Amino acid sequence: MKIRVNRDVLADAVAWAARVLPSRPVVPVLSGLLLGADEELSLSAFDYDVSAQARIEADVAEEGQVLIPGRLLAEISRSLPAEDVEIVTEGQEAVLTCGSAEFGLITMPVEDFPTMPTMPPSIGAIGGGVFASAVGQVAPAASRDDTLPMLTGIRVDIEGESLTMAATDRYRIAARDLTWRPVAPDVAVSAMVPARVLVDVAKTLRGGEVAMALGDGVAGFESVGRSTTVRLLDEQFIDYRTRLTADWSIRADVPVTAFVNAIKRVALVAERNTAIRLSFSQGHVRIQAGGGDIGRGSEVVECELRGDDIQIAFQSQFLLDGLTGIDTDLARINMESPTRAALIQDVPGDAQPSFRYLVMSLRLG
Repeated sequence: MKIRVNRDVLADAVAWAARVLPSRPVVPVLSGLLLGADEELSLSAFDYDVSAQARIEADVAEEGQVLIPGRLLAEISRSLPAEDVEIVTEGQEAVLTCGSAEFGLITMPVEDFPTMPTMPPSIGAIGGGVFASAVGQVAPAASRDDTLPMLTGIRVDIEGESLTMAATDRYRIAARDLTWRPVAPDVAVSAMVPARVLVDVAKTLRGGEVAMALGDGVAGFESVGRSTTVRLLDEQFIDYRTRLTADWSIRADVPVTAFVNAIKRVALVAERNTAIRLSFSQGHVRIQAGGGDIGRGSEVVECELRGDDIQIAFQSQFLLDGLTGIDTDLARINMESPTRAALIQDVPGDAQPSFRYLVMSLRLG
């Protein structure tokens, strides 16, 4: 193999593909990036659960494949001078030259690298910005505890042009409704996608549309020359829709930015895992925390309350995760009593709310 490629383009693609490399690979070849040169250069990584492939433009003098230690290649490529990079295979080495810098990297057997999964059939596409925003709203509610894999995923429910993402860690539920462009108008599918993979895909989008694919227990996401596949989780999931459609006797509309900033300030005196107390009354809400060994804090923010006055408490980060998912000026907090969960949603005027976040309340001390 012999190729020449722009240094910045190479470094960006290597960093993107190398992000899925396992920190402790079960076999050495899984620590490698597979470079393949034909009409362009492809860079592939695979750990049996998640695959990533980037395709970039390159001047290909000789076609071929080479398997190079991925993390080392990422470190080298981003430290190279701003000149074109040449990669040539010579025996057991891949010789990388950039200006006066030269590296001879010991390669691994290409034949030992596992066969990359094929991209399943496409079922539709969605704007990259909308996709990234929705994942960012829902993902905080997914669990980080791998002992219950179902809770570490994001549920994707698709019915025609309607797409819903949902996640829960048992203490809160987040859901976002979207419209998208399906391949077939009558498509109706559901899947449980690992949240960490969706977050990773969303973070690395470069614009344009994201094509989504499903089939044979695998989900695929493709955008602007970059594709990721991931093995799906078990489809078992809670009936989140019924939990998000209760009747609420108390409703408070608060300005999101002012409310979030006040909570962050007051939380500075809250000890770990202690409650942020909210006292809603006509015209304002008082945010309080502390009172222990550190100190106490209090701040008042205006709000519009419908229903009786109420005092209710939440874990501060759980509350902030819901509020920062709101993309309207006002957030609506629906409540029933201090001991029941509250529903946070956006206030989109006459339209139905697209984001809903149910969070458990804490016992008032």
